[in-house]
Amino acid sequence: MKSRVLRSRGFRWQGIERRAYRETDAETFRGITRQTLFGGDAAGLSSEARYFEIEPGGFSSCESHAHAHLVIVLRGRGTVRLDDERFEIEPFDCVHVSPHAVHQFRAGDEPLGFLCVVDRERDRPRPCE
Repeated sequence: MKSRVLRSRGFRWQGIERRAYRETDAETFRGITRQTLFGGDAAGLSSEARYFEIEPGGFSSCESHAHAHLVIVLRGRGTVRLDDERFEIEPFDCVHVSPHAVHQFRAGDEPLGFLCVVDRERDRPRPCE
């Protein structure tokens, strides 16, 4: 893939489709979308950079998996659950989710948007018990 710049306008990137967070398990999350900015064989990367946005009052699935990922909050405020602890998060906070950590992101009263960097090849998430 040729080097390029993705232009952003209001947390939407030129030529990048805004997609559903997940295709299944719609009852385990609410009000969240994703955009895959970079990643995959076409980009020559072993990782993916994705932007997630959670509507006010929405949340991601509560899950764990064997792979780690890194999150950088870009907009809004909310909370993240990491195992048995909960942390308030705001713009430019960075979150490291270690392998097998139970985690879930929740938006407060404004949209919560964050970049997530993860290995392109990874295991499937397991729901919280």
